[in-house]
Amino acid sequence: MLGIGNLAKKVFGTPNDRKIKATRPTVEKINALEADFQALDDAGLIAKTDEFRKRVAEGEKLDDILPEAFANCREAARRALGLRAFDVQLMGGIFLHEGNIAEMKTGEGKTLVATFPAYLNALTGKGVHIVTVNDYLARRDAEWMGKVYSALGMTTGVIYPQQPDQEKQAAYQADITYATNNELGFDYLRDNMKSELSQMYQRDHFFAIVDEVDSILIDEARTPLIISGPSQDRSELYITIDKVIPELKDEHFTLEEKTRNVTFTEEGNEFLEQKLHEAGILPEGQTLYDPESTTIVHHVNQGLRAHKLFQRDKDYIVRDGEVVLIDEFTGRMMAGRRLSEGLHQAIEAKEGCQIQPENVTLASVTFQNYFRLYDKLAGMTGTALTEAEEFADIYGLGVVEVPTNEPIARVDEHDAVYRTAKEKYDAIVEEIKKAHAKGQPALVGTTSIEKSEFLSQLLTEAGVPHNVLNARQHEKEAQIVAEAGKLGAVTIATNMAGRGTDIKLGGNVEMKVMEALEADPEANPDEVRARIEAEHAEEEQKVKEAGGLFVLATERHESRRIDNQLRGRSGRQGDPGRSAFFLSLEDDLMRIFGSERLDKVLSSLGMKDGEAIVHPWVNKSLERAQAKVEARNFDIRKQLLKFDDVMNDQRKVVFSQRLDIMKNADLSDVAEDMRHQVIDDLVDHYMPPKSYADQWDTQGLHDEVRAKLNIDVPVKDWAAEEGVDDDVIRERLVEASDAAMAEKTEGFGAETMRSIEKQILLQTIDAKWREHLLTLEHLRSVVGFRGYAQRDPLNEYKTEAFQLFEGMLDSLREDVTQKLSQVRPMTKEEQEAMMQQMLEQQKAQAEQQRLAALAITGKDQPPSGTPRAGFDENDPATWGNPGRNEPCPCGSGKKFKHCHGAF
Repeated sequence: MLGIGNLAKKVFGTPNDRKIKATRPTVEKINALEADFQALDDAGLIAKTDEFRKRVAEGEKLDDILPEAFANCREAARRALGLRAFDVQLMGGIFLHEGNIAEMKTGEGKTLVATFPAYLNALTGKGVHIVTVNDYLARRDAEWMGKVYSALGMTTGVIYPQQPDQEKQAAYQADITYATNNELGFDYLRDNMKSELSQMYQRDHFFAIVDEVDSILIDEARTPLIISGPSQDRSELYITIDKVIPELKDEHFTLEEKTRNVTFTEEGNEFLEQKLHEAGILPEGQTLYDPESTTIVHHVNQGLRAHKLFQRDKDYIVRDGEVVLIDEFTGRMMAGRRLSEGLHQAIEAKEGCQIQPENVTLASVTFQNYFRLYDKLAGMTGTALTEAEEFADIYGLGVVEVPTNEPIARVDEHDAVYRTAKEKYDAIVEEIKKAHAKGQPALVGTTSIEKSEFLSQLLTEAGVPHNVLNARQHEKEAQIVAEAGKLGAVTIATNMAGRGTDIKLGGNVEMKVMEALEADPEANPDEVRARIEAEHAEEEQKVKEAGGLFVLATERHESRRIDNQLRGRSGRQGDPGRSAFFLSLEDDLMRIFGSERLDKVLSSLGMKDGEAIVHPWVNKSLERAQAKVEARNFDIRKQLLKFDDVMNDQRKVVFSQRLDIMKNADLSDVAEDMRHQVIDDLVDHYMPPKSYADQWDTQGLHDEVRAKLNIDVPVKDWAAEEGVDDDVIRERLVEASDAAMAEKTEGFGAETMRSIEKQILLQTIDAKWREHLLTLEHLRSVVGFRGYAQRDPLNEYKTEAFQLFEGMLDSLREDVTQKLSQVRPMTKEEQEAMMQQMLEQQKAQAEQQRLAALAITGKDQPPSGTPRAGFDENDPATWGNPGRNEPCPCGSGKKFKHCHGAF
């Protein structure tokens, strides 16, 4: 009897079926327009693009233009590539345009699907980003699909590492830009370190289509992108803290050798506070528990670990004044390896070595937060349903399963479970030999390089010819994958295999044609193609008769998604195929998830050596185990994201402020507001509201005003006047500081002063943000301990991060005000001295070039600045016969080839 849920599905269809059904009328509209667009000439397709752009600019919605735009794009692809999109590909395009993830099986043509929503959304003029997993695919897809966009009158760009600036800017200005997730993320960070708007690469974050979306938004989501650089020298801090640590007594800390952990006790904290106050590291009135003390607490903890946990000649040695770590397992020195977060520097201070600077984070972002910047996000992959909850929860993306163009004919067998790994591998080799003997191509999936090489050795011993595809052979990836569907081929692949290149039965025609033409460049390409296509058709038929591609997995992965990716390589476009998983109780997944029970069951069944258990129940229990692991990994990513969101909110504020500063030509109002706020804070501090005049610290206010605002005013005399309160003094300070700045602006000239304000604001924001990132890193590393006090670490982190951010903004105002108050125009004497210095430097450089030229030629040349005797600029006959690398006879000091000898 059907359950209620199943009955509802029978009557109304699944939610996925309903979404598919809803797109059918739109697909029919696109098909109805096909003849109209086929009737247009090439110029007519481009004219249509111009017409659509105009309609969008006039306010027409993209959804209304969609059927015509898709029909235009389908026709352009047919002409440019000879590919006519199937109805299911149009459906995929509609789902992407709506901001969903389209789950499309391998070989269903996802690369072409992306062109439809990309073209439609690029009509807005805002630029569309198509994101791929590696540079090879970004370049391949941009070149391949660029023909379609070009036929539609649109431009295509591609982003790759170490790209020249001008080329990168042009690529981002294109209508459609192909790039990897890493390059997009790093360019976003680099843009927010620039000081001129014209130097920035990226435009709006309008619409991104992410290919292999599960790999980019889930597998790589745990790793943040970080741009780092050497930090300022803090040797003094390490050395001062290092002097305090040896004074600690046993009651000041607790040491747990088992967990290699050491912490301060209450007495230890009190003792430390007193010592740090004496050393001037901890400001008066500040305790170790204040948010501002986070960095000091972090360094003190690292100092304690350096002294109590790390022993010389056991954990490290000192060689040539350098601390070198020792590997605890091999006892070998690990030259060049350094401990992070200041621990290595603490050991250097302890040993009296020279302290090397730490690397500090200049900017960082996670993929999760980068891709959430886009107004609209979409993705494509063959496997997303298992992670649908995470996509919905974190990115607000729905997952739609798009039906295949041809029904799937692949046979998926139940998992075969063996008792030992040896029995499993014996069975795998036998199975491969059987497939190879009948000419069925086999793709064998392993979980690591080590296992792929072990299996390769077994197959070599068994005399089975095969290819191995893993990270060590990734340059040959496309070629090995292209041959994996040939008659009798055996290919061993780790998880990274097969991305972006389909396994076609009988092999890949394009690859065969390319190889044939390389071998015989004189051959007629059309004749070669015709011959190879005929041979290929025959081989493809033989492979189909042998059963199509056989996917054999040697282990279950932690994630069902990776298993499904491997399985999906077989049975593309309705081809026959077969898949099987061979497991043993010694596999990692089986070992961790209750193999003892299974072992007892298998023993009680009286299984013989080499026998396997094959049953749907085993599949079910394995799927449950995998779902548990996936849920745990999702929780880890979710927790990481919650912490990163705190920093992300602050990052957005800082980056948008930087952008405003760069866009604004006149920042005098901002600088003035900051200056007035600093005056308010100073007056409130030294003359607290509602206090009496005898409680005012006028001397302190005078000194601070002089230091922060660079003005010398008689604050004491003002305070002694009858009827003067804090508001009057505030007004007088504002007037005096405004007058000083007006005088300064006059001295520099208004335009120069505006430029100085802009540069000081940007430099100070960047420096403060870098310090703040470091403090947040330190806070993050210690906030977990708050859990022991029954306090939620995340809430504690949010509260303290907010307080630190407020403190950063206060010190930003003070720094900017102080720097602006101290800049001054150069006197005439200083300008002359600077000019003189520059002239001397130029002379010294010219002399160096002359000496270098002498060293090269061995000939004595006239000194730089003196032309050769009889030299006439207009008569080459008077120049003599200098070598290309010799100094020019005109006496310029340059090489001849760069001066009068230049072509």
